[in-house]
Amino acid sequence: MKRNFIAALALSIMSWCFTATAADLSIGLATEVTTLDPHFHNVGPSVNTSMHIYDALINNDRDKGRLKPGLAESWKAIDDLTWEFKLRRGVKFHDGSDFTAEDVVYSFDRPATIVNSPGTFTLYTKFITEKIIVDKYTVRFKTATPYALMPIDVSTIYIVSKKTSTGMSTDDFNSGKASNGTGPYKFVRWQRGDRIELVRNEQYWGGKAPWEKVTMRMLTTPSARVAALLAGDVNVIEGVPPADYAQLKANKDIRLFGTISNRLVFLEMDQARDSTPYITDNNGKPLDKNPLKDVRVRRAMSMAINRAAIVERVMEGNAFAAGQLVPDGFYAMSPNLKVQKFDAVAAKKLLTEAGYPEGFKLTMHGPNGRYVNDEKVLQTIAQMFSRIGIQTRIETSPVAVYFPRLVKLDASVMMYGWGGGTGHVSSYLKSLLSTTNAEKGTGSSNYGRYSNQKVDALTEQAYMTVDSAKQEKLFQQAAEIAINEVGMIPLHHQMNIWATRKGYSYYPRTDERTLAWEFSPAK
Repeated sequence: MKRNFIAALALSIMSWCFTATAADLSIGLATEVTTLDPHFHNVGPSVNTSMHIYDALINNDRDKGRLKPGLAESWKAIDDLTWEFKLRRGVKFHDGSDFTAEDVVYSFDRPATIVNSPGTFTLYTKFITEKIIVDKYTVRFKTATPYALMPIDVSTIYIVSKKTSTGMSTDDFNSGKASNGTGPYKFVRWQRGDRIELVRNEQYWGGKAPWEKVTMRMLTTPSARVAALLAGDVNVIEGVPPADYAQLKANKDIRLFGTISNRLVFLEMDQARDSTPYITDNNGKPLDKNPLKDVRVRRAMSMAINRAAIVERVMEGNAFAAGQLVPDGFYAMSPNLKVQKFDAVAAKKLLTEAGYPEGFKLTMHGPNGRYVNDEKVLQTIAQMFSRIGIQTRIETSPVAVYFPRLVKLDASVMMYGWGGGTGHVSSYLKSLLSTTNAEKGTGSSNYGRYSNQKVDALTEQAYMTVDSAKQEKLFQQAAEIAINEVGMIPLHHQMNIWATRKGYSYYPRTDERTLAWEFSPAK
């Protein structure tokens, strides 16, 4: 079913010829962008916008996140503790100044200076102990121990101009004052909650992008996004709502493009604190202990979720039930991890064994409009929890409110999603299931504070393992332990679906990125 669905959506793989035209492109985005500072918030919508204005040293391809040259023409490990990057010559920033090694070092130093980040990029820079400028176009990064994941981490950091950015704040990036990248588009205007306007960088080192002007409109309500496409107010939209897929597919003026996402949608649970803020007994009184610390309770909650029903009825077939971190076919997918079988009777029995025969009350938190049908999925899960005795209500909020809530650990059970970028399993393990450690830069999005020293050790050992087969085995072992302990509850992997007006084509990406230069006039 998966193969047929993807084949039907993706159509045939074409070889695009991006001819620069004077045409404009209008894109309907599914999620509001929260910042234009490329180092402030490690979240998909903001990173997606950064990719238009800035470049990374290393890029990822469309399908499985494989690495390819960006601002670095080549890279290699010159010894066990040193990686060398040869930079592309002749690249200009938008203000006409030269891109050099100084800009690279500054850009990798900057994430550590960002305060109050709701999702820090230091996750990808902490392993670098020293940055060395060999010459104007050569940079070396030193590490304390061998670190095989350096190219993957490097692909996540976008390069800003040292001259323009020094002394500038996140607000200066958001206003455009500090916006000076080397990317295919230049910043024009950001009207919060409405649109971002960009203009083509005519001197882009990678060749002119196909659209002279690009407008990214924030159309976070699914019906409004579809209506704008049908009316011709936008040329393309991302995040096609599952409920509208059949209607759009039948419309001769609309084209659909899609593939499976590397994004995992899951639940995190507060399993570290002795008392958790949003769980009470059935009379509304605080419990003596946090039930989420008991693996039997976490396992019961996972068993209570009928993932197949969510995929079929809530997602209308446009998702795949998940039992681990990455989808089938992705690096370090474990054959030993299966989708948790739905069994409400066994779940109820586990709750009783854990000392909660009558269950308890829970408020579950999540975003509205960040992930496909996120609020509907939460409502469905709440009903499933209630059937085993966990009386559940949900509380959702826009991403601008929701993510800061997570950072403050102001939740007991929360919906989250992780993917995009490389889709490499190391990112999931390092950020979501490693013990939170600011010094090491691990567990930065581990809002449930799951911690297991064996998982940490296996993950760190994998970082240092150059042999790909051995590294993959270590990552698989770490993931197996964490999932079997219910360090999180995997729900599903989304389908990435774009819709365009007739006359436009898009190559669907597993990383969910909606990139203006990859839309082209249809052949």
